[in-house]
Amino acid sequence: MQVIGTAGHVDHGKSTLIQRLTGINPDRLKQEQDREMTIELGFAWLDLPNGEEVGIVDVPGHRDFIENMLSGIGGIDAALFVVAADEGVMPQTREHLAILDLLQVPAGVIALTKIDLVRETEWLDLVEEDLRETVKGTVLAQAPIVRVSARNGKGMDALILALQDILAQHPHRPDLGRPRLPVDRVFTMPGFGTVVTGTLLDGHLAVGDAVEILPPGIQGRIRGLQTHKQTENKALPGSRTAVNISGVRTGQIQRGHVVAHPGTYEPSKMIDVWARLLPDADTPLKHNTEVKLFVGAAEVMARARVLGMAELAPGRDGFLQLMLEDPIVVRRQDRFIIRRPSPSATIGGGQVVDAHPKSRHKRFNPQRLDELEKLLVGTPEEILAQTAEKLGAASLDQIISSSGLEAEPANSAAESLLSQGQLVALRGKQLVLNTGSVQRIQQNIEEALTAFHKQYPLRPGMPKERLKSQLGLGNEVFDALLRRMAEEKILVETGALVQLNQFEVTFTEEQKSQIKNLLQEFGAQPYSPPSVKKCEDAIGAELLTAMIETGHLVQLGEDVLFTSETYQEMRAAVIAHIETQGSITLAELRDKFNTSRKYAVSVLEHLDQTGVTIRRGDLRELRRR
Repeated sequence: MQVIGTAGHVDHGKSTLIQRLTGINPDRLKQEQDREMTIELGFAWLDLPNGEEVGIVDVPGHRDFIENMLSGIGGIDAALFVVAADEGVMPQTREHLAILDLLQVPAGVIALTKIDLVRETEWLDLVEEDLRETVKGTVLAQAPIVRVSARNGKGMDALILALQDILAQHPHRPDLGRPRLPVDRVFTMPGFGTVVTGTLLDGHLAVGDAVEILPPGIQGRIRGLQTHKQTENKALPGSRTAVNISGVRTGQIQRGHVVAHPGTYEPSKMIDVWARLLPDADTPLKHNTEVKLFVGAAEVMARARVLGMAELAPGRDGFLQLMLEDPIVVRRQDRFIIRRPSPSATIGGGQVVDAHPKSRHKRFNPQRLDELEKLLVGTPEEILAQTAEKLGAASLDQIISSSGLEAEPANSAAESLLSQGQLVALRGKQLVLNTGSVQRIQQNIEEALTAFHKQYPLRPGMPKERLKSQLGLGNEVFDALLRRMAEEKILVETGALVQLNQFEVTFTEEQKSQIKNLLQEFGAQPYSPPSVKKCEDAIGAELLTAMIETGHLVQLGEDVLFTSETYQEMRAAVIAHIETQGSITLAELRDKFNTSRKYAVSVLEHLDQTGVTIRRGDLRELRRR
């Protein structure tokens, strides 16, 4: 799942374009519809020709609502940059472009809208030329420009294909096993309770998961999930997700909070960042300047401590330590925007380098500045974790070797990742997987078993070889993960079969009635019971197999069945007879139960095969161990 965000000057047709693309009016508020102006974030979705479903975040263009725009633009995979053909580049066009560039949005398409209002092709050419000059040197420098009219539909097919092409060039967000949902909207749904929405990052969420609302630390549980108004059991990274949370009141959550698994993230009131000041910022960023920080969906006041220099000049970059008024949840490499509070203006942005610095730094500390430089390009732990994710199942030596790290920091990082649970040793250090991969595979195993149990409710388990083949796993990883899941009591292995721990074969009332009638036939002639074929004709092969596998019946050979009680009675009688008489013959067993030779042979041969008796000529004796 990927998400597109709009950007552009007010009244350049962003919302109208989205409605034409999707059939959904993103302006959901009456005030927005009355004023024909986007104020809050709007949401829609679109099915691309290749079958990919993408979410769309529509943001306000008016300068008075630029901060609402920032709460929704941070989690997007591509930008739909909108410029009206009749006006061309305007002030918020430039500011939105600067924001996209600071956030390093990985892809984009430029929509030249309202072409139905322009008759001269030469004018459109001039606007395009001006646009190319405006986006030069930014993330949109290579973005295609598509001329469209939301009013008459011209160019819409070309726009959809352009969006499909640029999204296909960029990978979907990875599942790192540490989901977090920056909340951009909170509301109550009658009959359901508290619902929050946002773009899911870094992992997946599932119905029933325990969650924590950060920074306040409120505990809850996921009652339901929706993506684009479709109910889901699991929400994937990168998807626009609505989460129905039980145990939490609406008033306890606000925009900028983060929904995560308990214990996976820790809020911070102090972060180290790398920042770039815009060239057109009117003044340098001086030490201890008050700024507004926008990261994820959060907005918080902060004081910017300038490190390693007297001040940060327009167009320059450097390290800052931001002292936050309120705690936030971020991780390394999160992109952010900083704005001057008054008069309001975007002045710069960058990325988080250290989400949890140990202390307030001295401004001109060469050692810390050197550490920040190293953090900017990646810690050994992060490099090692990324290598493990790329390799999949591998030995720890292979991961370290492929990482390119020196031995000492690599070994230290590996031990740290193992102790933190970010790497999982499945078979000592000879078979290691990152925790995200382990969680994904285990989830796939659970889903495969759930589907099998649903399709074959009378079978006690799924054949291991079938499960392994279905998942496309190697023997080592498959066997190791089954052992791990069995130890965690998620599943049960029984010989060549595997089943979910909570699964048990259950019969319908009709099946119970069929079983009762068949067992009555066995009870009428317990020592000369119906044949396998007769039983199959009576209740069907599937139900008969279930009776055998659940212990109602015992099968001896190809065509002989006994009830479990009858077989145990005959087995005990054979053992008792041999213990008193020294041996037993086929005729003695046949006469003892007034049965036929066929059934007596089946019992004695089964006792031989199971190690109870041993045949010596025509006699059976107990096998002594």
